[in-house]
Amino acid sequence: MELAQDKIDLIAKIIKSNRKFANNEDLYDDFLNETCKRSLLIVKTVTSDETLEAYLRKIVTTSILNVLKNEGRLRRTKSGYMSTKEVPLESAVTSSLPDYSQIQINYDPVNIQETPEDIAVKKDILQKIIDTVNKIDEENPDKNYYKIYYLRYEKGMTQNEIAKDLDLSQSEVSKRLFKLMDKVKQAFNQD
Repeated sequence: MELAQDKIDLIAKIIKSNRKFANNEDLYDDFLNETCKRSLLIVKTVTSDETLEAYLRKIVTTSILNVLKNEGRLRRTKSGYMSTKEVPLESAVTSSLPDYSQIQINYDPVNIQETPEDIAVKKDILQKIIDTVNKIDEENPDKNYYKIYYLRYEKGMTQNEIAKDLDLSQSEVSKRLFKLMDKVKQAFNQD
């Protein structure tokens, strides 16, 4: 059983338009023979030219892939088929790039000088805090707000250390610090 010349011409046209045909022109006869063998039954069965061409495109693709695999020019990968001349991207990247995972980069600290405006703003803020703490302490002399502030924020003592120094409980020191900071916030919000 032979194919008509118009069907062979159609198969040849489809083979030459396939992207795998490029750089494999020397295997044209193998592609054509494989496709003709696989398409004999379809050509005799299908009557519509559009349907036949669609079937033949599928058969051509399969035939070209088979011939290329048999010739050792194509291998199957996880993402599909790849030429044996091509290097998979994963191996190319890992083999050609140095391994930077073990390199440590150390940066010297940058000393940013404060502007005179920054220093003035900080002084104003600190003065406002001190004035507010002094005012609160004068209104409540028995609560030792200024001393608690000084020990906590100037000396850096913990609440437990302050409690021992002032003969108070740690929870009382915590309450007073919270109340003091709340009043300082209120003073800043009023301005």
